[in-house]
Amino acid sequence: MAEITIDIRDDLVEEIDHMVDGKKIKDRSHAIEVILSRLLHANKVEKAVILAGGKGTRMRPFTYEIPKPMIPVQGKPLLQHIIELLRKYEIRDIILSTGYMGEKIREYFGNGSRFGVDLTYIEEKSEMGTAGSLNLMKNLLNGTFLMFNGDVLANIDLHDLIAFHRENNATATIALTQVRDASRFGVARLKGSKILEFIEKPETSIGSKLINAGIYVLEPKVIDYIPEGKTMMETDVFPKLAKEGRLYGYPFDGQWFDTGTHEAYERAIKAWEGIK
Repeated sequence: MAEITIDIRDDLVEEIDHMVDGKKIKDRSHAIEVILSRLLHANKVEKAVILAGGKGTRMRPFTYEIPKPMIPVQGKPLLQHIIELLRKYEIRDIILSTGYMGEKIREYFGNGSRFGVDLTYIEEKSEMGTAGSLNLMKNLLNGTFLMFNGDVLANIDLHDLIAFHRENNATATIALTQVRDASRFGVARLKGSKILEFIEKPETSIGSKLINAGIYVLEPKVIDYIPEGKTMMETDVFPKLAKEGRLYGYPFDGQWFDTGTHEAYERAIKAWEGIK
């Protein structure tokens, strides 16, 4: 990294120092780097993928009539909250991977113009899993992209997530969130920022309660790791990347809700604060 010396007004230095929290912003130099990156759009990502093809069997009877990503939270479908987060960070080119009752998603969102984004649809003829659908859209993914599970609610700083990914020269970065009870999730085992493995549904504490939040920054080369057919990021792709030291974890403190069960969905309805 190059070193430069600049003169800055005292009042601006004071504002810069207010950004330093020792965690996300380590020191004054880091704060200035973050400001410049945002002004110059150095961490700009053009595209995002949202996985919206699952059947949502654990959310029946709701999902007998609508696909899970269309289940409402505070008057809006789950998918709309994700789209609003992406729009907030100026990511407007979005690919939706649909399957089960995908026509209901198309009917509601259309081409995305009503929501300030541009939507492209990829249809899964059969369930492809959390990785397999990327094989269907690989000709559309020619740069760093974000990927979201279509049933999560999260308020996360996407600029900071992308900057973290690029600073580590990662092939894949997983957003990690901390939960009180990690027993029904895979818990990340880390060495520094590198993910070594996920320990599935740990019965006892392993010193970490950081879990996969269902939000990723990925390089197109990830697709080279995906076999044909139904495949899962969690079991078929991430372990390979972890073994090569190319998988990183980004812990964040913002609101996050898993809506995979009726109990979790009820919590989200009551506590979700929305995208601000």
